[in-house]
Amino acid sequence: MRILLISPSHAEGAWLQKALQESAHSLQRADDLRDGVFLAGEEPFDAVIVVALESAWLTPLLDLLPDLVAATGGATILTVLGIEAGAHARSQVLRAGADACFRYPFSFIEMHERMLALLRTVAVAPAPAQTGKGGSATPQLDAGTREIVEGERRAELTRREYLLVECLLRQPNMPVPRDQMIRYAWPDKDEIDPSTVNLVVSRLRRKLEREAIEARIETISRYGYQLTLSGAAG
Repeated sequence: MRILLISPSHAEGAWLQKALQESAHSLQRADDLRDGVFLAGEEPFDAVIVVALESAWLTPLLDLLPDLVAATGGATILTVLGIEAGAHARSQVLRAGADACFRYPFSFIEMHERMLALLRTVAVAPAPAQTGKGGSATPQLDAGTREIVEGERRAELTRREYLLVECLLRQPNMPVPRDQMIRYAWPDKDEIDPSTVNLVVSRLRRKLEREAIEARIETISRYGYQLTLSGAAG
């Protein structure tokens, strides 16, 4: 999933960033609350995590949370406050628009599961479920096993492959620009050679073909790629 992490540059923020990336999420990071609100309005995110350990961040957080909620258009918002934050401060944050509020130190496993629970009713791909000709199922992603699943067929993916498929699944049967795919699947890299994307797509195609998964990745000349579902096009 696509996550926006808003956190100052400190060890706790770096640890959380690494943990989220290792959990196969596409991550964008902002060091400042106002920058985070701006980024939240630039592209769709599934979740936003705000790390506000310093007491000085509480008032700006309360002021900007309504703007963050409006900018994301319904993304799940989680916050982490400092160890001194009591029940009153956490309640204020929830009333201001956060969906969950943790106090440092916290369990990443608990946070991650809470985030998934809040998102459980929202599909990774916003398009409605559909089946292709002959009853072929729309492919889904299994985050637990990092696989693409189509009916009874499964293919194990690497982290980059998983993120690329997740990006394409957001707009099935529609062209996705190459630069959008790069931002999604390589959020930790400043520059990516186009040949790297081609290589990952080639591996993905071989895996889908080997496991008889009918969804196919098509090249859109001088633009990007498209995930075409079975029966969507001749």
